[in-house]
Parts: sequence; structure tokens; C-alpha cells
Amino acid sequence: MKRSVCIVGALLLLPSIGVAQDINPQPGFYVGAGAGLENFLNTTTSVGGTVAGGVGFGFGALVAGYDFVGPRVELEVAYGQAPITAYLPFGTFSATGRQLQFMGKVLYDFFPAATVTPYVGAGAGLALISTSGAFDSPQFAYQGLVGGAWNIDSQWRLFLEGRYIGTTSPTVNVAGVNVTSPNNNIVAIIGGQYKFAPAAAAPPPPPPPAVAPPSFMVFFDWDRSNLSQQALNTIRQAAAAFKSKGNARITATGHTDTSGPEAYNMALSLRRANAVKDALVREGVPAQAISVIGMGEKGLLVQTGDGVREPQNRRVEIVIQ
Repeated sequence: MKRSVCIVGALLLLPSIGVAQDINPQPGFYVGAGAGLENFLNTTTSVGGTVAGGVGFGFGALVAGYDFVGPRVELEVAYGQAPITAYLPFGTFSATGRQLQFMGKVLYDFFPAATVTPYVGAGAGLALISTSGAFDSPQFAYQGLVGGAWNIDSQWRLFLEGRYIGTTSPTVNVAGVNVTSPNNNIVAIIGGQYKFAPAAAAPPPPPPPAVAPPSFMVFFDWDRSNLSQQALNTIRQAAAAFKSKGNARITATGHTDTSGPEAYNMALSLRRANAVKDALVREGVPAQAISVIGMGEKGLLVQTGDGVREPQNRRVEIVIQ
């Protein structure tokens, strides 16, 4: 009648055990496995006499755990066995005590972000006990534990812990006599755990594409600054776009082609820009909302040599911002 190991954690050979890294603990699920030794605590029986146990072993698996970074919860399954000897009034009997255990636990890490952290915990569950064959005599199981963990990194952990484990008193048949005895053990366990990496955060949405400000183009005849009907229609569209924005500014930038003297072309580009400004004001755009710039031969729309008459370069660009 032995109380075997209640195991949780993981006996894991870590792929890289080097210099411990800075720990950045994250909430998440983890699993593990481990193994240890237990010592059955001597006790008396319901019929007199005593029960003594030797050192046994056990192994088990942490089916599921969740780390809240500090508090943790676990569900474990463990198997253990150890030799026991019952010294009863009617004889001495030896057997192998076996136990299969299912237990939930609550634990607390005191320094979860440190490389080494102490922790405590408690658990409760069900134990199936046997001394002669098939498991029988299901018992309520409970435990208290204290341990220390080495956080290799934010996912891998090794631990060493001691536990007190007990169950309600099982009854077994010995030589035709039902014998009831407490079932208590001290257990030492070494193991490890692996925490699953948190899901990668979704990348932020790309910034919206830059929207070019509304712009319009007005063209002129050679050496002229008067506005054609087509130019006036374009200016009306620009004025309507300005009014739709509610609060905006307009820049009217005049250009010429490369024919004629450079100084003359600079003045001509300003006359063209001012002609557009005047037309915009007539369409209801406030004069103070319009800036006028003369570029002369600079900023050619179509690249040409000097002295070339190019209609596409004789223009005013209207930009609404």
C-alpha cells in the first residue's frame, strides 16, 4: 500500500543549455514530464501492527498547464511503485504498492521573470491504488509542494521540487483480512517544462497610400497670358474642388517654354499665374487663399532645347491643398 509519485513537469534534455538569457515571461500553455523518488511514511493499521515502505520511483506527465505569469494551473497524470512490508499480528507480508494518479494543481512562482524562481503549490485529485494486481480502491488524493525552477529562457524550464502526498486511507485484503492504513509519502522530483510560444501578433495594417492633392493644368498660346474657353472650364473645376474641401489653399504656378529671353519668360509666367488667380477669384475663391508663383523656363513638362516652342510647357499648374 504505497503512495507513489505524483509527477508533473518534464525530464527534458534541453537542446541548448548555455548562458541563461534574459527572461521575458508570457502567459501561455505548457507541457512537461519528469521522474523522481518517493519514501513511504511508516504508519499503523486498523488491525494493529505497522506498515513500512522502501524507496520507490515514479514517472509522469504534465498533460496541460497554463502560466498566468506568477500563478499557474496544471493537470498531471503519474504512475509510481515502491516495495512495502506489513508487520501484522498474524504475520509479515511484503508486496509492491502501485498507484496511478490524476491530479489538478495550483502553483505560484515568486519571481517569474528571474532566471531562478522559487515556487509553492497544492493539488487534489484521484488515486487508484493496488498491492496485488489490478488497480482498485480509488482514493481522494492531495498534495503540497515547494520547489525551485531554472528558467533557461522564456519557453524552457528545469525544476526540482519536494512534495508531501497523501490519500484517504485505502483498505486492502491481506490473508483474508481487510486492513486499512494511512497512505502518506515524501517525494523528490526533477523535471522540466516547455511553454508554447505565444501566437505572433498580427502586423499593423499598412499606412494608407498617400493621396496626391487635386491638381489642374491650364495651357496658353505662344507668348500669351489670356485664358481660352477650355482654360476657363478647367478653372471652374478647380474652384469647385476648392469649395468641396471646405478649408484649403491653392497654388497657381506659371511656366513658359524655352523660346524668348529668360527674364521675359519669368515675367510671362507670372502674368499667366495671375490671370488664373483672377479667374479663380471670379469663381468665388478668396484671393487670400491663392498663392502665385512664376517659374519661367524652369520645370519643363516636356524637356526641350533652348528656343523651342512647346505647347505643353506653356501652362499654369493649379494645386489645391
